[in-house]
Amino acid sequence: MEKGESTTMDANFDAYWDGIDQELAAYEARPQLEPMTRHSNEHCTVYALKLTSIGPYRLFGYYSVPHGDGPFPTLYNLPKYGSVNHVPDYNDRKRYVVLTLMYRGQRLADQPFAAAYPGLLTLGIDSPETYIYRGIAADCLRGAEFLQSRPEVDQSRICLLGDDLAVITAARRPNVALAQVAGLAFYRMMEAAARTSAYPLEEINDYLRANPEKRDAVARTVSYFDPQYHAPRVTATTLLNLGAEGSTSGASWQEPLAAALGGPVERYELTNEGGTDHDWLDAWTATKFGTEPMSKFIREFA
Repeated sequence: MEKGESTTMDANFDAYWDGIDQELAAYEARPQLEPMTRHSNEHCTVYALKLTSIGPYRLFGYYSVPHGDGPFPTLYNLPKYGSVNHVPDYNDRKRYVVLTLMYRGQRLADQPFAAAYPGLLTLGIDSPETYIYRGIAADCLRGAEFLQSRPEVDQSRICLLGDDLAVITAARRPNVALAQVAGLAFYRMMEAAARTSAYPLEEINDYLRANPEKRDAVARTVSYFDPQYHAPRVTATTLLNLGAEGSTSGASWQEPLAAALGGPVERYELTNEGGTDHDWLDAWTATKFGTEPMSKFIREFA
């Protein structure tokens, strides 16, 4: 495969993902919830959540439940690429059940494995079976299973927020209403990496400069996580956050993904003005779920 060439869906794609589901089903989640006084307040109780994923591996999450009579609309913050994920936003905790998950290797889920950044993106990448994202994807699916088992969660009003992992989770655990998707890395990854020197995709370039003979193997592995191949199974309304036209987050670049999604698709062109984007995205979810939009600039603090 030449640098920049696109990949195709591997013939073993369905069997690979069915195997992850089967392996995950063999482990009991064993959820453990411990109240966190520091982050709880008059509006909500925040819990330290622990769950078991494949391996077995014990995960961590912040799980916030509003006070009052549920069930409540719910946000699932899929973990971002990096070592730290934060306590859910104060205004979100007032309105929603919120789960912010830490996958294996991230802070608070880093025993016995602590992820390296940069470096995680290529760990075990020579084979789909050894690739670290096999376990990471399973971790995210386990978080969705937890939410879909909880009586305080309104099962008709679950929103996923994240990157490629949000699309994968929406496809494999389809009882979700909304998905806000931004910051894709695995989408057309080999093509995108050839067009950038920015991390995390530069990790792919670094790896291939050191191991040029492994290009085909890497392309095959990452194709399993390309959201366009999961998209037909997504039934949620998906909001794609778009960057500048001509970039690897622009509308034209993302059009094959939009066309492949099985549910309704909406688009938002990011302004890169933090408050403006936050308020628009907040209002989008609030309107869909019948809750009150809350501006980034008009807020209370815990």
